[in-house]
Amino acid sequence: MRGAIWRKLRKPIPPRAGILISMSRLPALFTTHPASVGETYGEHLATASGFGFRLIGAGLACLLHGLLPWTFTSTGSRAIRELHERMVTHRRRQ
Repeated sequence: MRGAIWRKLRKPIPPRAGILISMSRLPALFTTHPASVGETYGEHLATASGFGFRLIGAGLACLLHGLLPWTFTSTGSRAIRELHERMVTHRRRQ
């Protein structure tokens, strides 16, 4: 998995990439990835937002745990386990 991501990142960026996007290609930017995981744009937005807010909460709990070690002793690790389980068990790649 890491190797595939690294290869993607190392690909040369085409000239003017991201600067001018064909208007006919614009909708595909919002639907290609969600469709690849079996979701609509709205479903993907809701799922990703839920994950993001959960991670923010877990991150804040970890920061407080760092300051006050007796608080939130397992909140961060539990959130990571639950999010991983949710992502892996609900994955619908096509």
